[in-house]
Amino acid sequence: MQNIIRVLIAKPGLDGHDRGAKVVARGLRDAGFEVIYTGLHQTPEMVVTAALQEDVDIVGLSILSGAHAPLVKAIQELMVQKQLGKPIFVGGIIPQEDAEDLLKSGVAAVFGPGTAISEIVEKIKALVGESASR
Repeated sequence: MQNIIRVLIAKPGLDGHDRGAKVVARGLRDAGFEVIYTGLHQTPEMVVTAALQEDVDIVGLSILSGAHAPLVKAIQELMVQKQLGKPIFVGGIIPQEDAEDLLKSGVAAVFGPGTAISEIVEKIKALVGESASR
């Protein structure tokens, strides 16, 4: 029996637009993943606590506010403190240079607007498979 991949979709920060996060959450659910959506205005602490409590395999952050760098850094630091060694992917309107910086900082994937759900699904499967084999 294959384990179902558990994905946390979080909206950290003050960004109030969650349509994209909901589209991704529904697409991942339709692809057979178990999706936990945290809702709007989550603090980094709330995101990491939810990831721990829900025992997820991967954490997805949707950020459109432009505060992606400090929010991702805070979440990464908290995940290290809590020994939560799960991959993070980020979606939203993120300039290419910032996306490259996020990837260098340890983010596993960055998805921009218009990314096909199938691409996100395949990347998550690969990332969770990689982290499970470690």
